[in-house]
Amino acid sequence: MKLIKVENCYKVYKNGTTAIADLNLTIDKGEFIFVIGSTGSGKSTFIKMLYREEKPTKGSVIVGGINVAKLRNSKVYKVRRKIGVVFQDFKLLPKLTVYENVAFALEMIGMKSNEIKPLVIKALESVGLKEKLRNFPNQLSGGEQQRVAIARAIVNEPKLLICDEPTGNLDPDTSKEIMKILEKINIELGTTIIMATHDREIVNRMKKRVIVIENGILAGDHMKGSYKTNEMDKNSKKKN
Repeated sequence: MKLIKVENCYKVYKNGTTAIADLNLTIDKGEFIFVIGSTGSGKSTFIKMLYREEKPTKGSVIVGGINVAKLRNSKVYKVRRKIGVVFQDFKLLPKLTVYENVAFALEMIGMKSNEIKPLVIKALESVGLKEKLRNFPNQLSGGEQQRVAIARAIVNEPKLLICDEPTGNLDPDTSKEIMKILEKINIELGTTIIMATHDREIVNRMKKRVIVIENGILAGDHMKGSYKTNEMDKNSKKKN
């Protein structure tokens, strides 16, 4: 079943830069997808359009049956409740404990405290941090902080988890741990995961579907693919 459908999508910024040009693709429920592309390729714009941080200039972006491109700003929160987002820089609240950081996502949507607790504990168990729920972010390693961010993103049991360079600030060993957690979430919970990354080693090792965006267009779509962009091909040919 299709979870995401992008049709004839364009994004032109006010300065005239075309970030996305006639992009078309579909993503099924339960897929794990890497989105790759060189800096300035339109990769981040595509990711942001999925959770309506950016709005396309033209075309449709359908997520879970809702065309987020036409959604009023006042209604965007309803879509974001169904989407988890993990960022490179964690975005944890420093004065809140691990438990409070994860619970905050549910408090914001008006959930009662007696309903919140079991969901927070379940999310923290999923990322292996149940024993650190009373710690503050500055008492955690970078990898642990990212795991808290993942727990916060999945606490509402979203159907879609968007990860924007989630291993960008982590060392290789910690990055592997984070990827194991994401794969577990994908397999055990059936959560669709879309991850933008520049990490060639992770993409090559995991052999998931790879979407390549270059110059705002879909330049490649490979099942069990590797980290290979058109720009890399050009540079390789120049060296040879």
